[in-house]
Amino acid sequence: MTAIPTRSRTRDLDLLLGEAARDLVGTVLDAVSDIGEVNSVRPTAVTVRPSGDALVRYAVEFRRRDGTVARETLVAATGSLVPSGAAVVAGEVDGGRVEVGLWRWPHDPLLPALSHVVDGERLRTLLAKAGVSPTAAPTVRVRSYRPRRSAVLTITCGADQLFAKVVPPSELPGLRRRHALLAPHLPVPRPLVTTDDGLVLVPSLPGTPGRTALRREDRLPGPSVLEDLLDRLPHALTTLPSRSNHRRRARHYAEVLALTVPEVGDEATALADVIAETDAGEYPVVPVHGDFYEHQLLVHAGTVTGLLDIDTAGPGERLDDWANFLAHLAITGTPRARDWERDILRHVRDRFDPGHLRPRVASAVLGLATGPFRTQSPEWTVRTRERVALAGRWLSRS
Repeated sequence: MTAIPTRSRTRDLDLLLGEAARDLVGTVLDAVSDIGEVNSVRPTAVTVRPSGDALVRYAVEFRRRDGTVARETLVAATGSLVPSGAAVVAGEVDGGRVEVGLWRWPHDPLLPALSHVVDGERLRTLLAKAGVSPTAAPTVRVRSYRPRRSAVLTITCGADQLFAKVVPPSELPGLRRRHALLAPHLPVPRPLVTTDDGLVLVPSLPGTPGRTALRREDRLPGPSVLEDLLDRLPHALTTLPSRSNHRRRARHYAEVLALTVPEVGDEATALADVIAETDAGEYPVVPVHGDFYEHQLLVHAGTVTGLLDIDTAGPGERLDDWANFLAHLAITGTPRARDWERDILRHVRDRFDPGHLRPRVASAVLGLATGPFRTQSPEWTVRTRERVALAGRWLSRS
C-alpha cells in the first residue's frame, strides 16, 4: 500500500487552523446571525486522525450590525468526522476537493439532547421530571464539551446542584446500564432522569475533585483505598463490550504525533514499536474503570466520595487502570504528584511484575502526549516533546 504523504494528510488541519477558518466561521454566522464583522476565531480544541481527518472547536467573537459584541462556539470537521446533519461547505484546496461540516453550539448533530439543557422551557420540564422545583431560574454552566462525543454541564437551582451528561443516543443504554451496576456498590450517583436522546441527569456528590485536592495539598486517598475502590467494581461489568487499551493504540498515538509535531514523529514511532513488541504480561480479565486517574475521583480526608465518568467501565486488566493513574501523575510532575506516584508505584510493584507495568505506563503517557495540541495549550510543542521523552523514560526505567 502506498503511504499518503504527510503534507497531504495535514491539508485539513492546515485549512481549519489557517486563515480560511475565519471565512468558514463567517459562512455559518451569516446564515443565523446579524453579524457585521468577525473579531476573532480562536481554536480551543483540535482532533486529528492518522488519515488527516480533522475537527476543530472554535471560540468566536463577532460584532453585530448594531455594534454589540457576541460570542459563539462553533465546530468544523472534515472527512469521517463530519456527522450527518452538519451544514456542509465544499471547495478545492491544493487541487483536491474538501468538504467541511459546520455546526454551532449547542446544535451538535450527534448530541441532540444538548438543547434540553440550554433551552429554558425544556430544562424546566426536565427538572420537574427529576422532582426539582427551582424557586428561581436555574443557571447552566458548561464544564466540558467534546464535539460529537459528550458534554457535561452543571445546573444550579438555588442550593441544589445537578450535573447533566450528554452522549450520543446510541451510547445511552450502556451508560444507563453502568450506572445501574455501579451505584449499589460504589459512590456513583443514581440518575434522577434520563432521556432517550442521550441525556443523564444526576445529583452532585460530596467531595473535592482529586486534581484540585492534589493542587491544594488536601489529604489524598492512599493506594489501599484506591485498591478497595477497584475491588468493589461489580463483576457484571465484565459482560459489557471491551475497549481498546493504550498499548493497542500506541501506534495510533504515534501517527497523530507525527502529524501534529513532526519533529517527534520518529521518536514516537520508535516508542510505539517497542511498546508493541515488549512483553506486558497477561492477566485475568476483571472489572475496570477504563480511564482511572485522579480527576475521576471526588475525595475528602483521604477517602473517595465519588467515582466519575464511568462510560469506560467494563472488562479489562487491573494493571491498565493503575498504569493510567501513574501516567497522569507522571505528566503532572509536581512534588506532591511525584510523592503520590511513588506511593502507588510501591503498591503496584508488590502485586505485579514491574516489567509488565512499564510499557503500559509508557503507552498511556504517549497517548497523553497528544493532549497539548488537542487542547491548544500554551507552548504545546514543548509540552508534547516533554511527554514523548517521559514515555521513553518510563519504557527504559528499571
